Amino acid sequence: MSKKLTILDIAKLSGVGKSTVSRVLTNDPKVKPETRAKVEQVIQESGYVPSKSAQAMRGGSQKVVGVIISRLDSPSENKAVGSMLNTLYAAGYDVVIMESQFDREKTNEHLDVLKKRNVDGVIVFGFSDFDISKLASWHNRSVVIAMDTDVVSSINYDNTGVIVQALEHLNSQKVSNIAFIGVDPSDKTTGKVRLEAYLNWCHEQQIEPNYQTGHLHHESAYQLVDKVLRERTDAIVCASDTLALGVIKRLQELDREDIIVTGVGGNELLSFLFPKVFSIDPGYAQAGQRAANLLISQVNGEISQVHITQQPVLI
Repeated sequence: MSKKLTILDIAKLSGVGKSTVSRVLTNDPKVKPETRAKVEQVIQESGYVPSKSAQAMRGGSQKVVGVIISRLDSPSENKAVGSMLNTLYAAGYDVVIMESQFDREKTNEHLDVLKKRNVDGVIVFGFSDFDISKLASWHNRSVVIAMDTDVVSSINYDNTGVIVQALEHLNSQKVSNIAFIGVDPSDKTTGKVRLEAYLNWCHEQQIEPNYQTGHLHHESAYQLVDKVLRERTDAIVCASDTLALGVIKRLQELDREDIIVTGVGGNELLSFLFPKVFSIDPGYAQAGQRAANLLISQVNGEISQVHITQQPVLI
């Protein structure tokens, strides 16, 4: 394993003094252009990463946090990340974003890299197979979103509330024959908890449940519609806006646009394109902002562990 280069190594490779390399790193205007170019080339070719103290010296932010999201193309996580970045940037933090792809090992590798880079803290979007114990060593410098855990601070969504709110809204509209299309219960939150919310509601209302579960993909929901559709079906509650899109497409093909469809995600474009559809926003943007503020407070030593359940909003 090759040793980690120091500023002295860069000086020797560049044929200049250590102080000259420091001035290059601090953007000192007194450094000759040709000298700067030579030093910067050595830095680039060697892969040298300045310490955080050197970053602070050259006027950059010495405060850096890592954010590990599940999928770069996730609309819900993008809403959370958007508000999160605004909060972190305003507080003077730089942000390193990585993607877990719901992969346990990949997430652990990302956490190892971030720790080696000595970032101040980390925010991770949790998933069913996430190794939460991996964050124990981060002490009070980490926050998990979309999971409820006592290992570190967490912000969880009210996965029961988002479904109950949709069902109660339909009930207030005198809609009673309600089917459900969800995600396989192996997914503990979007899958298991949201399905249980529907089943418990049906039990309380003394209604026979009518549901199907599959993958968190519009094509999966599209294929499940025929399995729950009845002549008297009035509405289909979907565990996510992604599923709602697949359901809407199939209902249009079947000329059953009389059926009300609900989703979870607060996708404004969905509601704009399909006015009869309404969506429950779990509070993604609010959760992102709260996660950022929580991590900043922890890094500053102001608070320790905090556990929050983000309340949903009807769109």
